[in-house]
Amino acid sequence: MNKKLFTLMLGSLGCLITGVHAQDKKSLPDTVKVKTTKSSNKEEQNRNVMLNAANNTGPREVNIGLPASVGGITILENNLPVVHFFWPNLPTATWRGSTSLGSTGLLKMGEVAITQGDLGFAVNSYTRLGTDKLEINGTAASNQFGWLKGDINVSGPIKNGWYYTAGAYANYDPATYKMDFTDYADKTQIYRAGISKRWKKGEINLLYKYAKSATLTNYSIFRYQEGGEAEELSDFRIGRDSYFVRDGELRFKNTLTGEYSDVNMGKDAGSTSHTLDLTGNYQLSDKWKMNFTARYYNAKSTVFTVIPLGLSTQTANDQYTYADGTKYSGDVQSVMGMYSPDIPIQTLAGRVDIVNKTEKHNWRIGLTESYYKIDQFISDRAFYYQEASANPAKLFKSTPGSTSNTDEYGMYNYNVGSEYHDGYENKLATFFSDDWTVSDRFTLSYGLNLKYYKINGNYHAQDRTAGVVLGGTPTTAVNHDWFQKAFDVNAVYKITPKFGLIAEAIYTEKNGQLESYSSNVVPNLSTIRTPYASFGLYLNSDNFSLVSSVNYLTQNNNLKRLNLVNPENSNDASVATVYYGIKTVGWTTDIVAKPFRNFDIHYLITLQNPIYQDYTFSAFGNDYNYNGNTVLEISKVLMEIDPSYTKDKWKLWASIRYFSKQTANLTNVLYFKSRIETFAGINYKMNKNFDLGLTVVNPLNQRGAKGTIQGAELITDPSAYYGTILNGSYIRPFTAEFSVNFKF
Repeated sequence: MNKKLFTLMLGSLGCLITGVHAQDKKSLPDTVKVKTTKSSNKEEQNRNVMLNAANNTGPREVNIGLPASVGGITILENNLPVVHFFWPNLPTATWRGSTSLGSTGLLKMGEVAITQGDLGFAVNSYTRLGTDKLEINGTAASNQFGWLKGDINVSGPIKNGWYYTAGAYANYDPATYKMDFTDYADKTQIYRAGISKRWKKGEINLLYKYAKSATLTNYSIFRYQEGGEAEELSDFRIGRDSYFVRDGELRFKNTLTGEYSDVNMGKDAGSTSHTLDLTGNYQLSDKWKMNFTARYYNAKSTVFTVIPLGLSTQTANDQYTYADGTKYSGDVQSVMGMYSPDIPIQTLAGRVDIVNKTEKHNWRIGLTESYYKIDQFISDRAFYYQEASANPAKLFKSTPGSTSNTDEYGMYNYNVGSEYHDGYENKLATFFSDDWTVSDRFTLSYGLNLKYYKINGNYHAQDRTAGVVLGGTPTTAVNHDWFQKAFDVNAVYKITPKFGLIAEAIYTEKNGQLESYSSNVVPNLSTIRTPYASFGLYLNSDNFSLVSSVNYLTQNNNLKRLNLVNPENSNDASVATVYYGIKTVGWTTDIVAKPFRNFDIHYLITLQNPIYQDYTFSAFGNDYNYNGNTVLEISKVLMEIDPSYTKDKWKLWASIRYFSKQTANLTNVLYFKSRIETFAGINYKMNKNFDLGLTVVNPLNQRGAKGTIQGAELITDPSAYYGTILNGSYIRPFTAEFSVNFKF
């Protein structure tokens, strides 16, 4: 699996739901005006995470100095992750921000470590439940490119303590470019229904959700110039032109059966899922209260995507032709296609905790369980060539003696690097936390997560050479289990009523999962340890709040599968597995101020230095060592500025993000220059029933690329790339999004 690609699919990460800061309640794609979640003291404030410069499909990543997660930021609904594991079942295939969510927020890193045993932030959302009287909440949204989103929820009472809720969400997004084989880059429908029973000591809720989603991720080509400049081509508009092969048709060979199939990206890329939740709470005694969630999840997940690899310039004598035999000369793009068809996935999960709040303590003891079954996961692979142009045509190659010639369908190297695994995972954990008011000056929050993690299944140890068929060959058993621990300690000391010191220590552990066995390489499942520490100060006043801290983080034994291109031959591709570490030291300052009436501003700055450790591997007969190199795609300087002005029924706001230069290949000789991502909007409250919103993405209409440069991972001389055409991801062009929110 190409880890970078699916980070991009979610928008790096992938549009999180807003928090509780005033800036977070704007009318945005997949954003709803919601109340703060019940555990607001466990959530981050002032993080405008719904604004995503990559897309409006899913959450953006919140940077902590580590590479963006492949599956995007963790998303919880009703206290459980919406998917057990993101691959091949991406979280945004079953979850979107919606009026059918009663509350949302962003969990702090410490809370995620305690309850999930993981490091990082997480979206925290809860299904909208039945209400005491009839309520109708909805949103309709569109933009100049034809995006259509409709979202509605109806809730109310039945009788005798029974209540109902029902909702429908539909998103049809053509993105900002036009494809010849389909009208939409994202087609998602989510339907919900639920009933609740409430009585004096508690409540119980039965909630059902059906989701159907298909999403495509586009790339762009550009001319790379010295200084990290991505110069737009005269015949290819960044973010406005499609780089998918014109007809969307690819041919794959099933990794297990050897059967060939012709697949269309516009028709055969959808996933479906069913989620059934049983949630509730019960007052056990005057002091103790129990909260619980149980879930059954069933999905058939399909992933169909393409990854541009190397680019080369060819003449008509190199025997590249169109389908009709006409010779082609110009830039040739090699591409890898990946197809996982209808992979069956089932999950049984649950969480129960009991809480007790006293004068000095806020105790919590909990138990979580997640059983995950995936049935014969495969990722078929096939390679092809296309023009380096907008809506490119497929190219055919027939060079005597070449190992990369195409067949009559324009494909070659079927199943090179293909993947397979089968089996189950089980996670059983107990957690404990306490918020302790030691004195009027000193508070201490601490918690512990103890987890038993087991994987059991099988994989194929056979080499993934061209044309390989794994079915009928012996499998190798997989059977591992681990005891993993995580903890968080957070202290606040008040020197004065408005000034004090803060400190936090977080530690998490993890090993592998079934997905680690997708290739034929036996994975290294040594424990991945991630210690994190911060120390700083805070200052509060009526119109000004500041938090500033120094942070330290390391992580070892990360797994990455690299899709590499030989720097000596752009048609020679290989897959390499690497285990590496990361270390980062940073300084973050977060300011919220109200300098004058009706005006608020939030400012965040982060300075950091993330570097690789133990990053070595072999490919194309060479050994590579990137120890000490800067981690890909992570800026060393980050800034966010979020001003807003509210007057009567009007609200004007903006959000500006600065990213310093980001390295774009492993050798660090290629990089993208610093960039600014901008958003602006205006909201108008017509009356108690209707709000109008206008959100402008990239109001300055900046053009440029970001991410990594596909096919250039190993190059050491950047001058050879100056003035050449490369490919990569990009930020959205100028987009005006209109929304109407209504409530009755």
